[in-house]
Order: sequence, then structure tokens, then C-alpha cells
Amino acid sequence: MNITITLHCPNCQSTKIKKNGKKACGKQNYLCKNCFRQFIGDHALTYKGSHSGLIHRILLMLVRGIGIRDISVIQEVSIRKVLSVLVNSHYVLTPRKSYYPCLEVDEFWTYVGNKGKKYWLLYAYERQSGEVVAYVWGKRDLKTAKRLKEKLLKLDISFGCVCTDDWQSFITAFKEDNHVIGKSHTVGIEGNNCRLRHRIRRAFRKTCCFSKKLFNHLKAFRLAFFYINYGYV
Repeated sequence: MNITITLHCPNCQSTKIKKNGKKACGKQNYLCKNCFRQFIGDHALTYKGSHSGLIHRILLMLVRGIGIRDISVIQEVSIRKVLSVLVNSHYVLTPRKSYYPCLEVDEFWTYVGNKGKKYWLLYAYERQSGEVVAYVWGKRDLKTAKRLKEKLLKLDISFGCVCTDDWQSFITAFKEDNHVIGKSHTVGIEGNNCRLRHRIRRAFRKTCCFSKKLFNHLKAFRLAFFYINYGYV
């Protein structure tokens, strides 16, 4: 029985591949005719951490509520490999529009290291598109609320109205805008908070998973925001 394997270049995904000698270890080496990348086929790799589709799978699992150690076991790679994929992920959130008819703003509680080290997320959300428009990290105070307002201005974002709960810092920060106050007007962002609690393992309630490093913490949330904005989760 003959088995046919279609090879794809790990760099450009081209199928125009030819054999190009052998590696020192004796494995077949391939050359992409399109971008001239040399590689060993996934079927011949000894270490699963080098598979071409691994990074995509790890990133998707990170935003589907699976922890670092669980991913390590499922994909049969080291914990260090999973962490390196998270740390080396680079996603930038750019607003899709310059004007939003209505934005909802709320705060989201997280911690790093232990529950005594609270690190609050304040962000703006559009219910209609499900987009996380802008966000800031810091303490739960007026200064952080004003930083969110300043970030919206810096991104050159205008809005028809902004909806928040009755937290005094929000009332003060957005007093010059068309400000709608009340829990009934923030149903969309409260639902998104629930989604974050289910999609980011370190944000789960009653879990033993938590962030030890602030850098990794911010990376995990930024990754989730990107996947949410583009409809992957």
C-alpha cells in the first residue's frame, strides 16, 4: 500500500517542494521552490515541538480555556515550549472604526502572583460588533478610568454615548460625554466579562491556575482580545 503525503512549506504554505539532499542525521531535506526555505517534513520530525501547525494549535487552546500544563500534556511538548509560544505572540489591537454609536465600559478584576496583588482591567466594548475597542491596566481608581478615556482620544475614537455602571470614577471620567448610567445598559460588556472568565484559564473563578508574571498575564489577555475581535472565539 502506497501512502502519499502532500508537503507544505512551513514558511509560505506552498506545495511546490523538491528533495534537497539529506540532513546530517540522515533525514530527507526539502526545499521550497517558492521561498527557498529548507525544512524536514512533519512526518519525519522526532520532536513534536517543531511541527509546523503546533503554534496555531497552542494559541487556539490558550484562548479556549486550556491551561499551560494541560496544553503541554495534550500536545506532548514541554511547558517551556508552550510558554514561549505565548511570550513570542505579537498581536496589536487596532479599532475597526473611528466612530462608535455606543460604547460600554466596565472594570474586570484579575490578580498576579496572589489575590492580594490585584490588577484591574478597564476596557471599552461595542455590543453590536463584539469588539474590544480599547483597554488599560492598573488600579481600580479614577486615574485608571481617566487613562482609558485618554486612550480613546489618543486612538482618535469618537462615540455617540458611553454606558457604564454607577461607579463614581466612571461618572467623573466621562462627565463631559453623553454618559448613560445603569446596569441595564452594560449587559453586553457584562456578557463579555463572562466570556473572558471562560476563555482565559488564568481568569477562571475557583481555579488553581494563575499568572506568576505580569508580562505573561498581559500577553494572555491581549491574545484573547485579538481572537475575540476577529471572531475566533
